[in-house]
Amino acid sequence: MEPLLNHSWILTETEAIILQQKLSLKVIKEDQFAEIRYIAGVDVAYSEQRDLLIAAVVILEANSLNIVESVVVEDSVQFPYIPGLFSFRELPPLVKAFKQIKTSPQLVVCDGQGIAHPRRFGLASHLGVLFDIPTIGCGKTRLLGEYEEPNLARGSISPLQDQGEIIGNVLRTQNNVKPIFVSTGHRISLDTACEWVLHLSPDYRLPETTRQSDQLVKKALASIE
Repeated sequence: MEPLLNHSWILTETEAIILQQKLSLKVIKEDQFAEIRYIAGVDVAYSEQRDLLIAAVVILEANSLNIVESVVVEDSVQFPYIPGLFSFRELPPLVKAFKQIKTSPQLVVCDGQGIAHPRRFGLASHLGVLFDIPTIGCGKTRLLGEYEEPNLARGSISPLQDQGEIIGNVLRTQNNVKPIFVSTGHRISLDTACEWVLHLSPDYRLPETTRQSDQLVKKALASIE
């Protein structure tokens, strides 16, 4: 897979913020896709010993959730650790990983935010716009916004709001477990995003896309440290 939109990754903090603001205008917050057969999960881990990132892309069959392909890439850190600008740090190795993928997904679930972001352009939105592919932001923690705790039953939802705007949903994926934070990345509605995340989370709090990609990067990281 090749990105359809390219830009420099060597940017100052101010330049990165301006680019986010510009590209956020391209985000589509409604369903724009046909049949979804394959779903990608992505994750990035950092080496504590070296200036190194490990990025993984795992492709699951949408119905069975079986893994059909995976790619792991090592890359050097190019951008500093700045909250709200993680995509400039994590996307370069993920783009390299996607270029090696042979099974093209119709949906990508990111371990991070979509429009639940100060400039409505988190990693999931950035990835979606680059590849013009439907993406979902699925974060373990909240970046911003206010919400009321959803009910304790699986599938319970509470809106995540910022300045009067609904920017995501707080979704309980299993009974009596901590909820996760779901937001539109690109070319998918919030309701549909939550439906897919629930489908991808039959047994655990986190969707299989996140669990499998997380296991891949941890295993790769352990082998080099």
